[in-house]
Amino acid sequence: MNTRFTTKARRGMVAVTVVAGLALSTVGCSGDEGGDGKAPKASASASEDAGSDPSVQEGSDDSLAEVKGEDGLMLKLTSATRDDGGFVTVSGELKNDGSDPARVSVRTAGDETEIIRHGSSLGGATLVDSAKKKRYYVLRDTDGRPLTTTNMPRIKPGASIPVFMQFPAPPEDTTKVTFQLPTFASATISITR
Repeated sequence: MNTRFTTKARRGMVAVTVVAGLALSTVGCSGDEGGDGKAPKASASASEDAGSDPSVQEGSDDSLAEVKGEDGLMLKLTSATRDDGGFVTVSGELKNDGSDPARVSVRTAGDETEIIRHGSSLGGATLVDSAKKKRYYVLRDTDGRPLTTTNMPRIKPGASIPVFMQFPAPPEDTTKVTFQLPTFASATISITR
């Protein structure tokens, strides 16, 4: 439980640092020309936690990809953002397009014992850089917990939940990768800054 707090605190500190840096740069160069104090939406994705601020994705019909899974589940990927900390955060929403309540399969956690022992997650997700022949796995904290949405509830028909996954960042010149998640179709997505 202590490590979970540490992980959340670490993500929170990254977000606070990014937002504070953006606020200082806005104040420092805005003068009398505006400066509404709003941080770009991309900074919020780095700190998004399981079920924490679904408004980050609201109002956006843009998506990188939509992939179908089992039991009527649909994963809509809305962003893949490269952060200064050396990681990529992939965000989106998981929707139940079926007519019955659905749970995310335990297989989405992957088959690594270290991740499975921490319960349901999207820890089996990977990003594949075909050009450089490299695969990037979901990051983990010091106790082996995946840095993804975890403990997802049963999803009612027509309902959706926000999700995120964090990966080590591929080299700067890699802008397209293949997103893979067990039980879902694969999709090519673009990484943005």
